[in-house]
Amino acid sequence: MTQAPKIGLVSLGCPKALVDSERILTTLRAQGYSFSRDYEGADMVIVNTCGFLDSAKAESLEAIGEALNENGRVIVTGCLGVEESLIRETHPSVLAVTGPHQYEAVVEAVHSHLPPVPNKFVDLVPEQGLRLTPRHYAYLKISEGCNNRCSFCIIPQIRGDLASRPAASVLYEAERLVKNGVKEILVISQDTSAYGVDLKYATSPYHGRQVSARFVDLARELGELDAWIRLHYVYPYPHVDAVIPLMAEGKVLPYLDIPFQHASPQVLKSMRRPANQVKTLDRIKAWRDICPDLTIRSNFIVGFPGETEEDFEFLLDWIEEAEIDRAGCFEYEPVTGAPANDIGNEVPAEVKRERFERLMEVAQDVSVAQLAKKVGRTIEVLVDDVRPEENRAIARSKWDAPEIDGTVIIDDAAGIKVGDKLDVTVTASDEYDLFAVPATR
Repeated sequence: MTQAPKIGLVSLGCPKALVDSERILTTLRAQGYSFSRDYEGADMVIVNTCGFLDSAKAESLEAIGEALNENGRVIVTGCLGVEESLIRETHPSVLAVTGPHQYEAVVEAVHSHLPPVPNKFVDLVPEQGLRLTPRHYAYLKISEGCNNRCSFCIIPQIRGDLASRPAASVLYEAERLVKNGVKEILVISQDTSAYGVDLKYATSPYHGRQVSARFVDLARELGELDAWIRLHYVYPYPHVDAVIPLMAEGKVLPYLDIPFQHASPQVLKSMRRPANQVKTLDRIKAWRDICPDLTIRSNFIVGFPGETEEDFEFLLDWIEEAEIDRAGCFEYEPVTGAPANDIGNEVPAEVKRERFERLMEVAQDVSVAQLAKKVGRTIEVLVDDVRPEENRAIARSKWDAPEIDGTVIIDDAAGIKVGDKLDVTVTASDEYDLFAVPATR
């Protein structure tokens, strides 16, 4: 039998792009392709690009150039693919260019330049598909695109308007993941809490009953699975209040990733985002009354055009009062094609950097205070890494998403394996991490 052609993959950008990469690999594997972990062993390389920020575009172009230098046969896909002329102007020798979540176009391009081996008769793909995450957690994408028109963002131009998956499709995929060993499902989309709006919340058949494509209904159904359910990219629409009781009941992890971006009404108006942050503070307090364990992660932009020192100090005060447990920060960067470019009144680079550092200091102080409250508690964790030579394991609690949040560092870790769930007693904390020992020892 002819040897299966080998594909290499470079996947850039966010978890949503990672899911796109998983779907591409699953389709190609089912058609008889195999994969290489390095350029040298690949017959062709796919580069899944990011195109959200100009700096991300530059990184993607650099990755394409590296793949061309190291391998020579490159297909480009992903968010930067909508700017085919830019890609071909920079790298005219790429074999093909496709846009985001265009799986069929990517596969067709691969077929055209590297035909599959015919007459494959062995089942080559596991039921849950191929994944690029560790075996014990997985991303579950519930929709594509976004209906918001934030002035700093071009995602709708790249990925289109909101397009939700039927609820049954999402739930059956989640079931398959859990059946195959996944212990944590990270729900992602561009706007998770808008899920189902485009479908008018239509129902679909799931195990003999009809389930609505509605954010809270989907969270409730996922909460019946034997896995941690973590919600990302949740805009704070009023109906989000209804998911907090599910967190208090332990059905869904007490964790909300909410992209607030700022707190100053003036800046939020310029960003074209909801501007009543006083009301949002009241809601956060109400959420924590219902679910005291709730952790809130958010990202903030400093140095947005027209941001004054007063606006920035308002943001700092708001972060402290809201007790944002996990905060990320970005210095504003113009994005080609974004309306914010026309606002003017640009904030100087040195002021952006100074505000970034001040915000991160405040965020760190809040994190220290919030984590100190966990010391002495016994909590459940999920193990991501084991270091036998140190007698340590690196785990995460229900308050920690992989790669972006802190960890729980477990001492006296003999016998603990990657993917284990266990109870530990928290003995100490620092700026971002908890320290613990197994509760049963």
